Amino acid sequence: MAKQKAYFGLPYIVSLILAIIPATSWILGILVRFSRGNLIGGILNIPFGFIFWVIDLVTMVTKKDVTVLA
Repeated sequence: MAKQKAYFGLPYIVSLILAIIPATSWILGILVRFSRGNLIGGILNIPFGFIFWVIDLVTMVTKKDVTVLA
């Protein structure tokens, strides 16, 4: 199975807009981490959502994908 890019294969600009909004980035970040098989990253994203939001936003802009703990 090929590695997904961004949020569930959505176009980059849509994923970037969703990453800018904290609530959607938090929810989608949890779902992406769980779907990629990273249970620890998904669980850590629940209480530390703000930190992961900033990290996800930076990696989305620089690498066009959620890469940290994903």
